[in-house]
Amino acid sequence: MATSTYTVTGMTCGHCVASVQQEIGRIDGVTGVEVDLASGQVKVESASEVDQAAVAAAVDEAGYQLAS
Repeated sequence: MATSTYTVTGMTCGHCVASVQQEIGRIDGVTGVEVDLASGQVKVESASEVDQAAVAAAVDEAGYQLAS
């Protein structure tokens, strides 16, 4: 199992968290997504390493951005 941590900017509420979790959760191989609203930290658990571009695209689809 692989775990990756990202920072997402622009989230302000529980709906934001749910949107990010839902979109990242749709990526093939993702087994879990934990989002901390206060820090913007997103922990992604997966069967194998997930491509950062796929995570960035999912976050963008939810309406937010990965911090660089």
